[in-house]
Amino acid sequence: MKPLIRTVHLWAGLIFGTILVLQGLTGTVIGWRHELDAWLNPGLLRVAPPAGAIAGSEVRPAPAQVAAVMAQLVETPGYGRPDTLFLPEVHGDVYVAWYRPEKPESSWTQGVTRQVMVDPATLAILGERNWGEAGLSRPLLMPTLFHLHRYLMAGDAGKLVIAVQGVALLVLALTGIVVWWPKMTLSAFWHAISVRRGSNWPKFNFQLHRAAGFYVAPVLLVLAFSGVYFNAPDWVTPAIRLAGPVSKNDKPLNASPSAGPRIDAGAAMAAAQARYPQGRVSRIGIPAKPEQPYEVRVRQPGELRHGAGATRVSVDAGSGAILRAIDPLTARGGDWVVSTLYPLHTGEAFGVAGRILISVVGLTPLLFFITGLVVWIKFRRKPAKRQAPAAAAAPRRAPAPVKTEASPVLNDPRYG
Repeated sequence: MKPLIRTVHLWAGLIFGTILVLQGLTGTVIGWRHELDAWLNPGLLRVAPPAGAIAGSEVRPAPAQVAAVMAQLVETPGYGRPDTLFLPEVHGDVYVAWYRPEKPESSWTQGVTRQVMVDPATLAILGERNWGEAGLSRPLLMPTLFHLHRYLMAGDAGKLVIAVQGVALLVLALTGIVVWWPKMTLSAFWHAISVRRGSNWPKFNFQLHRAAGFYVAPVLLVLAFSGVYFNAPDWVTPAIRLAGPVSKNDKPLNASPSAGPRIDAGAAMAAAQARYPQGRVSRIGIPAKPEQPYEVRVRQPGELRHGAGATRVSVDAGSGAILRAIDPLTARGGDWVVSTLYPLHTGEAFGVAGRILISVVGLTPLLFFITGLVVWIKFRRKPAKRQAPAAAAAPRRAPAPVKTEASPVLNDPRYG
């Protein structure tokens, strides 16, 4: 059984190795994409904090300011009502308005979303970029790395490929654990988790491949499982249901008449804040149709997910009433598992230390690919090396015995 599992591990690594290396390296970078993006594009994503405010300290915009930003976008020719408005998280951040992307030409085409940045203090439009457009310029570098990691720059089809790659990573991690498993002795276990000095190059690669796999396999399993969920949730939801029920991801509709008056984004924000007064509103989804509510994202203290948070509040676009609230702090069973997947995938569940860990683990697919390739090449050469000594030893066979009368076999006329 173990040779078969070793073969599966080998071929899964050879087939999916390149894409796993790409996923690991891009994941290492985009784990810090907000900081790197702002550093690369200070004129687009950074403004001077208001007088008396400390740059980098938390900010909670007022509903009136949110309404003013929306009005500025709607009234400015060439912009109009966005699909989602991202609010500043700290002093020095800007508002980012996301516009609904055009439908891609095919499932292999990457969708492009227009982003418009607005100064919180002056309401001036600072600039824009196309999120999803490939490029290596400062504004497009981080979006390109993100879409490589998330979609392979290939839209829904790339998303499916990434889901398959996640399954392959699950297989590699599980088969790697089986192949690694040593005898249950202290000496064997220590040899399986350490790299010893003085080894030749192939043996060093084997020891490094095996020992590193032991340390990072649990993290890779989490990354693989969560990655599959993000891209193909139906594939792993049955496993999540083992922990308890998983709520349907349907979207509610307004309870108020569609033809009635509408509240603005500031009023929707105020309704969500009243529900979670200790939370920070991070983004507001703007209704595209009369029957749709506002979708407000809130980050509560104590959530595993940082940044935008994971609390979701649906606000009736007519009455301002709360239609539904998804609270990760009260989630149980399968819903709780789902709420932990993103912060575990990014490492932010454990703060900066967790993000650093995920960044380091993102480098290991490259390590495994190189060391595994060295071990595989060495393994393929072994049969030839075994045949060579056998061929060289062939002329050294013992000489034929001398015929004697005492030897009935040799006296046989057939050997005469």
